[in-house]
Amino acid sequence: QVQLVESGGGAVEAGGSLRLSCAAPEGIYRRTFMGWFRQRPGKEREAVAITGTNGGATYTSDSVKGRFTISLDNAKNTAYLQMTSLKPDDTAVYYCAARWGIDCPPEKERYTYWAQGTQVTVS
Repeated sequence: QVQLVESGGGAVEAGGSLRLSCAAPEGIYRRTFMGWFRQRPGKEREAVAITGTNGGATYTSDSVKGRFTISLDNAKNTAYLQMTSLKPDDTAVYYCAARWGIDCPPEKERYTYWAQGTQVTVS
């Protein structure tokens, strides 16, 4: 079973920054769209930021534009989500996800591979 390994997260004060990492097996990393979803308390899981490891389409939620940045380290088969200017409303469990395909739709059902999730708490 493909494993996405996620790290980072934690607790931070409003206005602070955190970085999440997500490593994928090489055979998966080089042909997927990878990114993050989050599930805020009492809400549905929603897409945050997604990008193609071979370029192509990207997606960024309006709620995080200008504050969150997704990037890739191809040498490490790892994606990063840099989160700045964090707000209490960003408090959620963040999940790294990946899918095969030619685009990066924001619907969680279209993603095949998932990491275990990491808690981000902003106070």
